[in-house]
Amino acid sequence: MAANVIMPQMGESIFEGTITKWLRKEGDSVERDEPLFEISTDKVDSEIPSPASGILSEIRVKEGETVQINTVVAVINEEGRGRTAAPQAQAVSEELRNSVIPSFVQPPVIQTERVENSQSVRSSPLVRRIAKVENVDLSELEGTGLGGRITKKDILGYLTERQKVAEVTRPMVQQVAQDMAGTLQSRADRTEVVPMSAMRKSIAEHMVASRRISAHVTTVFEVDMSRIVQLKNQHAQDFLNKEGIKLSYLPFFIRIVSEALKEFPMLNASVVDTNIVYRKDINIGVAVALNWGLIVPVIKNADEKSFLGLARAAVDLAERARKKRLTPEDVQNGTFTITNPGVFGSLLGAPIINQPQVAILCIGAITKRPVVIHDAIALRSMVYLTLSFDHRLIDGALADQFMASVKAKLEGWEEKLF
Repeated sequence: MAANVIMPQMGESIFEGTITKWLRKEGDSVERDEPLFEISTDKVDSEIPSPASGILSEIRVKEGETVQINTVVAVINEEGRGRTAAPQAQAVSEELRNSVIPSFVQPPVIQTERVENSQSVRSSPLVRRIAKVENVDLSELEGTGLGGRITKKDILGYLTERQKVAEVTRPMVQQVAQDMAGTLQSRADRTEVVPMSAMRKSIAEHMVASRRISAHVTTVFEVDMSRIVQLKNQHAQDFLNKEGIKLSYLPFFIRIVSEALKEFPMLNASVVDTNIVYRKDINIGVAVALNWGLIVPVIKNADEKSFLGLARAAVDLAERARKKRLTPEDVQNGTFTITNPGVFGSLLGAPIINQPQVAILCIGAITKRPVVIHDAIALRSMVYLTLSFDHRLIDGALADQFMASVKAKLEGWEEKLF
């Protein structure tokens, strides 16, 4: 008897997955529920368990290949019987495939911009269709029609001229390519070319898109963390003994940010076209650095959790992220993000906003340094907090008021940890 191993659906909006690594090879014996292969989607990386015990008799999808959900990726021969080929499960319905465009096939950003620019230029549907097929930005053309309208003659003339230029420059381009190929060949033993992982591709796409979409501005505040440092040191051992978790500074920041977002709901909002979407839930995303990339699991309804609940949630999500145990739901619906490069020694940074959010807080390293207090020099545990915000929605005054509130709450911490 044979059992089919299929590409699972890792969330309602996910219809494809990439096999990044097979943890067993053909002919290996596998046990039910033991990790069989790793997949990557545009949201999470996950280990997929074996659906049955037996011999992995056939691997149909190689590492690095992307397939639709429900595709048979391997066959397990239960109880050591011969191989049994199985047809692929029925593909996703046309309705579902037409309702979502997977990130793996998103067009390049430059093409999207050209289409958007072309829509605002006066032209006929035929001209716009030609422009789309030939990847022409109509805003770069001068129309000879009435009122500057771009005609069919205009775009065909442009394409003819572009072809002439291409024919003239082709020999030069070919020579440059040959020269570069020769140089690369001579240095082949000093370089290594490795394709991006699916996660790295997704990160690259999201970062570039965010810089294009949002008007990034950053403000920096200095905060005295001496009281919180004292509390952490005082209760760290109790947390470890009673709760079994290591107390970090992160839940302090999550608690204070959650409170400040209630005061300034604009920073918990998002922009959709020309509308402002205010989000009543406060879902704090926490950036987790992995050896193979970066992921942002989300603590849902952070404002409703106790300090202990926040500490547990932060540890749980970070551990599951590193063990590839996150689900798509764990990384969805965030309304504000916190990143903490201070654990690596960074003093401050200007992070990129996590779309469709409008702000992200960066926590620097907490270090002791001399500061002036009441005209006297004192030694204090200080930290730089930087807020990157979307100036389309948030003005500098509002961002600074939010940060002033965060600063005051951190420096005047009163909440008990247990």
